Amino acid sequence: MSLPDGNLIVPVIPDADRLNLSGLAVRIDELAAKARAGKLSPDEMSGGTFTITNFGSFKNLFATPIINQPEAAILGTGYIEKKPAVVETPEGDAIAIRSKMFLSLSYDHRIIDGALGGAFLRRIADLLENWNE
Repeated sequence: MSLPDGNLIVPVIPDADRLNLSGLAVRIDELAAKARAGKLSPDEMSGGTFTITNFGSFKNLFATPIINQPEAAILGTGYIEKKPAVVETPEGDAIAIRSKMFLSLSYDHRIIDGALGGAFLRRIADLLENWNE
């Protein structure tokens, strides 16, 4: 997360896979408040395995996030903007305005096979593209 002085810090959420989306949001909010206040403990910044970075918050479409060893991977999310896109309809293809975002995934090839990394990124994209609230 970005601190008021412009520096970045990466809080860690242990056992994030056990939290639902609401639980993650609450924990992120708690850690963000502690980070902005300068009150994160060393334990709250170590032991991560996977990072998500939102370079889109700076209106950047693309970036190349680099993993922070010993983490295995980092998912980057770009700025969401409206773009023309080809959509399939019962009447045939059409051009429509859609919200688009670029994702990037950097990973340690010693841990993650490229095919698995690509499949994971595709799965994230599929989940986002088919999101139903």
